[in-house]
Amino acid sequence: MKTSLVRFAALFLPVFAFAQTPAPALAPDLPPAPPLEAVALNPALPTLFIAGDSTAEHNRGGKIQGWGLPFADYFDPARINVANHAVGGRSTRTFISGGRWEKLLADLKQGDFVIIQFAHNDGDDINERPPGSTMPLRARGTLPGTGSDSRDIVNALTQQPETVHSFGWYLRKMIADVKAKGATPILASPTLRNVWPDGRLDRGIGRHRDWSRDLAREAGVAFVDHSRIIADSYQTLGAEAVNGFFGGDHTHTNAAGADFNASAMVAGLKGLRPGLLKEVFSAKGEAVKVDEIGWLGLPEPGDPKLPSAFFIGDSTVRNDNGQGKGGQWGWGDFMGAHFDPVKLNLVNRAIGGLTGRSFVNQGHWERALMLMKPGDFLVVQFGTNDGGSLDNDRRARVSLPGTGEETQEVDNAATGGKETVHTNGWYLRKFVREARAAGVTPILCSLVPRRIWKEGKIARATEGSALWAREVAAQEGAAFVDLNGLVADRYDAIGPGKTSVLFADAHTHTSREGAIETAVIVARALRALPEDPLGKFAR
Repeated sequence: MKTSLVRFAALFLPVFAFAQTPAPALAPDLPPAPPLEAVALNPALPTLFIAGDSTAEHNRGGKIQGWGLPFADYFDPARINVANHAVGGRSTRTFISGGRWEKLLADLKQGDFVIIQFAHNDGDDINERPPGSTMPLRARGTLPGTGSDSRDIVNALTQQPETVHSFGWYLRKMIADVKAKGATPILASPTLRNVWPDGRLDRGIGRHRDWSRDLAREAGVAFVDHSRIIADSYQTLGAEAVNGFFGGDHTHTNAAGADFNASAMVAGLKGLRPGLLKEVFSAKGEAVKVDEIGWLGLPEPGDPKLPSAFFIGDSTVRNDNGQGKGGQWGWGDFMGAHFDPVKLNLVNRAIGGLTGRSFVNQGHWERALMLMKPGDFLVVQFGTNDGGSLDNDRRARVSLPGTGEETQEVDNAATGGKETVHTNGWYLRKFVREARAAGVTPILCSLVPRRIWKEGKIARATEGSALWAREVAAQEGAAFVDLNGLVADRYDAIGPGKTSVLFADAHTHTSREGAIETAVIVARALRALPEDPLGKFAR
């Protein structure tokens, strides 16, 4: 596993040299930000602006450097300007109230881009220090969430009346201001702190990452999950190595860490769909590997303190980016109706078009596994894409039939390299065994049926992947849900006419109604397992 994790780190970012240093102690608060440096912009070129805090700010000397400083090295100055307006100590609220946003807007023009990244300071004091706090009052916090609630205050620092809004309110204002100039806003989740509770990287700054993502979807603007790209790489490198990226505290990076995070932002920008920044990168920027999965918007556990139920599979579990593209939904998107979010995280990591083999080869399994902890659950349902022959496998997803240990060497059509292909059951065993080694309870499912009628009944899958899932579950002593048979029974009871509204295409992908119907069946089947392992989390 250790070797494969090292290979996995190379999927995202270049490898940087860094010192093996002990975990840094907290440093005193940063000094006040210097005046904004004048940046000479070529008016004939588009400009990529950065609005953010100290984690992106220019070099403040010594050990601390934000990713916004080396960021410009990834772009061709003959094709695009890069202007870093980030400043330390600012939240969305104080970036606007302090006049920095106004200065950025003064330089903004049609065709420009603005990366908006805040969070580290938005959870701070609104206008008073918490009881027992010895830190100076900063009066920079925002109200939590993305709602329209507000609070009228007399600012304890400025002695001026002020209406404080939610984090989302300030982001909405920034988005609207950028669009009014004919420019393109890009929301980004924050950089991460060097904090490792229980040996796992803390992957969030409160809920601000989720709020930024949700607001980007609401506003229809681009979102770079900078946090996730950084976190996947940090977790793979490990705490000792990541210590070498920080410059005296757990929040602010040194030069090596700044360059690492700048590269992560470039990877995220290159992975946006549709592409926004084209043919603007320097040779250094061109060398950064594209973040291939950002557009999927794959979820992570919302509350790391709670147990989680992970779902992995194909498009019948989660289609496209999980937003119902083409009216097609997976059943995993509607499991929240059956389990209490106060007790259990639901994490749907299924990806359309994949099999067990390609889910492993594309790094999705390792990324999902690194999020799991003892006490979690894993529900596995593949099979829809498992047909075909290795001799004509253009999508590099066909596995060998059966559950044995047979292998075959092939030229992988996706990577161009050599690959050892295993049996269908081998990949299922891998999921079961590695989940158990992590203290996670695995549950295997047979694939959901297609809407294909034969002699008045839905065609059942009694051979192939459905049979192999059952066999592996029996061999490994894992729970098994015959989802194929259960859903087929329901379709038979409904009849051909009524099942037509449960599908968004001819026979494979369910509509919203169909996915909801299947989720009911899955939830009941999980509750019917021996000892009802998920019962205490039910609504």
